[in-house]
Amino acid sequence: MLRYAGREWRLFLVGFAFLFLATAGNVLGPALIRRFIDRHLVPGDFAPKPLLLLAAAYLLSLVLTAVFQFLQYVAFGKAAQRIVLRIRMDVYRRATGFAMAFYDRVPSGWLVSRVTNDTEALKELYATVIAAFVQNGVFLLGVTGALFILDPRSALWLVWVLPAAFGLMVAYRRLSDGVVRAVRKTLSALSGFLGEALAGMRVIQAYRQEGRFQERFEALTATAYGAQLRRIRLNALLVRPAVDVLYLLALVVLVDVFGLRSLTGAVSLGVLVAFIAYVDRMFEPVNEMMFSLTFLQGALVAGERVFGLLDHEEPFFKPERLAPGGIREGRIEFRDVSFAYDPAHPVLDGVTFTVEPGQTVALVGPTGAGKSTIAGLILRFYRPTAGEIRIDGRPLDDYDEAVLRRDVGYVLQEPFLFGGDVAFNIRLYDDVPEEAVAQAAAFVGLDRRLARLPEGLRTPVMERGAALSAGERQLVAFARVMLRNPKILILDEATASVDSETEALIEEALARMRRDRTTIIIAHRLSTIQKADRIFVLSRGRIVEAGTHETLMAKGGLYATMVRLQTEGEADFG
Repeated sequence: MLRYAGREWRLFLVGFAFLFLATAGNVLGPALIRRFIDRHLVPGDFAPKPLLLLAAAYLLSLVLTAVFQFLQYVAFGKAAQRIVLRIRMDVYRRATGFAMAFYDRVPSGWLVSRVTNDTEALKELYATVIAAFVQNGVFLLGVTGALFILDPRSALWLVWVLPAAFGLMVAYRRLSDGVVRAVRKTLSALSGFLGEALAGMRVIQAYRQEGRFQERFEALTATAYGAQLRRIRLNALLVRPAVDVLYLLALVVLVDVFGLRSLTGAVSLGVLVAFIAYVDRMFEPVNEMMFSLTFLQGALVAGERVFGLLDHEEPFFKPERLAPGGIREGRIEFRDVSFAYDPAHPVLDGVTFTVEPGQTVALVGPTGAGKSTIAGLILRFYRPTAGEIRIDGRPLDDYDEAVLRRDVGYVLQEPFLFGGDVAFNIRLYDDVPEEAVAQAAAFVGLDRRLARLPEGLRTPVMERGAALSAGERQLVAFARVMLRNPKILILDEATASVDSETEALIEEALARMRRDRTTIIIAHRLSTIQKADRIFVLSRGRIVEAGTHETLMAKGGLYATMVRLQTEGEADFG
């Protein structure tokens, strides 16, 4: 955390300068009151000029103190906001920069909570807690110094106040640690459950699970309520009431001290009033510091999570040498490649095949055979546990990641569309002319579908493309890929969820897309890949058959069985 704060040292320096000036103004007020009482009120000296000067000095100290307090709050607050801004950007950059295996393990709701809720809670550490302790700590030192300057003997009777207040803060922090952790844990679970429920609303409604999910949500909410209630009780006991008890004890001690001294000699009324004013001002910072502690534990827990994510070391491959340029021909070689998400359950086992430049190859097989895993390995979302992958004769590891993913186009069965219009979802954030976007849309035939819509490429797609049909979403994904003109095209189950009305349009687009580029197709419906140059049949992580549609049908093996079952409507292979 210090490395972030250190970058704002100029703002902190300005804030401290105004803080010391504001503290001086606060300390000056009771001293002026004491002067008025001892030199004018008690002796009865009400000469206009000294009184006017004293009143002007007191009024000026109030105004300047208010101005300096405003300026120091702005300086510290700006520094805190800039620190949190940098942390939030770093957390987002880190949360989106892991290897794909990390996202397979970690729920998206957990990451969202780190970037949003925890960074917001961490803001309180800088904007509220640290600021309160620094500002009020300096003020307490100033008031304590003023007490000793005013009357050292009387001030000695009040030195116990600061250790007692500090002990109260330590006790509160220790008692609140477990409570606040429970609150943060339940809120994180609640956030994750809510995100999952909203994302899976179709399934929830289709299977009439609304009531069950409502019960689960109520249970999580009740747990969060109980944790928050324990926190409220602790705050109600220790935050304000305990400090008020200390304040009353300090006043009792002060009155006793001056009362006893009055029995043996004269006591300055001005000093007594100034002492009472200083003690009163001393406890307001203590109250603010105790109140800021209610944010401290939550901010510390959030900080542990945020910096735990920032410091998390995920194995991430970085090539030692980079192949010059990008992919030129598109020749793909798998040499005895094995892979496992979990070492106990291998997904690919000794897979070997070659795809020549410009060929169209299909990968088919039962669900879980490893087809989509092959696509992920080519894109280097994952790395093989054994064997080697080469593109154009060079090891896949030699390619720069950005170049590799520029030259390998990837289309999913369920295209992900972002909020915005159709043009944005084709272009994304790349700096691409509007004409190029329109050409990509026309290349895949999307323009014919958009012609029916009044806004064309500017048609809003809504969340996840809800405003478009399944076929239109697929065509948008095709246009997104073709805008970047890849040398290798991977269609991961690209035609599995397309409505029948756009089937011909999709087939035409696919034919144009496959021209002059290496293409790997993974499809549910085997009828869509009968014209492929080669078909690899996978089962349990191995290639068990390879050949054209005709040779595999003549062989009468697994592929022929799958085609027969699908033709008869008995199976759908994914």
